[in-house]
Amino acid sequence: MTRYQIGELARMTGLTVRTIRFYSDSGLIPPADRTTGGYRTYDTEAVARLKLVRTLRDLGVDLPTAGRVLAREVSVTDVARAHADAIDAQMKTLRLRRAVLRAVAKGGEMELMNELARMSDEERQRILDDFFEEVFGPYELDPQFEQHMRSVRVELPDDPSTEQLEAWVELAKLVQDPDFRAVVKRMSQQHEEQRRNGADLSPPQGDQMEAFNFAIAQAREAIDAGIAPQSAEARAVVDRVNANWAEALGLPNDESVVARLRELSDFADPRAERYWVLIAKVNGWPAMPDHSRERAWLREAGQPFG
Repeated sequence: MTRYQIGELARMTGLTVRTIRFYSDSGLIPPADRTTGGYRTYDTEAVARLKLVRTLRDLGVDLPTAGRVLAREVSVTDVARAHADAIDAQMKTLRLRRAVLRAVAKGGEMELMNELARMSDEERQRILDDFFEEVFGPYELDPQFEQHMRSVRVELPDDPSTEQLEAWVELAKLVQDPDFRAVVKRMSQQHEEQRRNGADLSPPQGDQMEAFNFAIAQAREAIDAGIAPQSAEARAVVDRVNANWAEALGLPNDESVVARLRELSDFADPRAERYWVLIAKVNGWPAMPDHSRERAWLREAGQPFG
C-alpha cells in the first residue's frame, strides 16, 4: 500500500508542511503509520481528506466544521448551503456599507445613513405605517384612496445605489417631520370634508390638469429666466396662473378663485409630490415627475395652489 510522508503531501496538495503537521496533530489527518525513523506516513485516504479540508478552507469554512464533515457528522451539501447563506448575508452587509460610505462621501450624515440603511424591510415599513396611522387615522377618507396609500411598500434592494440610499434617508426624514405630518393631516381633514360634501375626489382631469401643467410651465420659465419669487415679474406670472385656474374651475377671475385655491393650499405642498418621487427612487420604479422646484417657487411667489 502506498505511503506518503509530509513533504510529499505538501508537494501534492500545495499546502505547507507546517499546515499539514498542524492538521495531523489536530486529528483531522491522522497518520497511517510511521517509518522506522519515527516519521509519519499517510495513505491515499489521508490525501483525499487533506484535499477536502483544503477545499473547504479555501471556501471559508472554519476548521471545526471541516472536522465535522470529515467525521461524517454533517454533509458537504449542508455545509455548502449554510455557508452560502452566510456569505449572502455578509455580501448584503458589505453592499449596504459601500452604499453608506459612498453617500457619506457625497456629504451625507454618516450615523443617520448607517442607522437607516441597516434597518430590515419590516422596520422600514413600520416608519411609513406609523406615518399613515397618524395622518389618516382620525379621518374618514375614500377607502380606495386610503388603501392605495397604505399598500405602498418600501423595498430598498440588497444592493442599493447611492441615489436609492439617499432617497430612503430623505423619505424617512420627510415622513417623520412634524411639520409635514401636520400638513398631511390638514389634507386628510379637507379630503374628509370634501367627501362628506359629495365632491369629486378623482385626480385632476381635462381643464384642471391643463391648468396645473400651465402653472408648472410658467414657474419653470420664470425660474430659468432668473425671476425672483417676490419680484414684480413674479406677480405677473402668478396673475396669469390665477386667471388660468379661474377658467378651469369655472370661477370669476377675482378673489373667489384665490380663496378657493387657498382652501386647497395644503394639497399643493411640494413635499407631497416629493414623497412619490422618493418612493419611486427607493423602489427602483420608473422616475416620477418632480415639480417640487416649480411648486415651491409658485408658493413663495404668492400662488396659493402652488
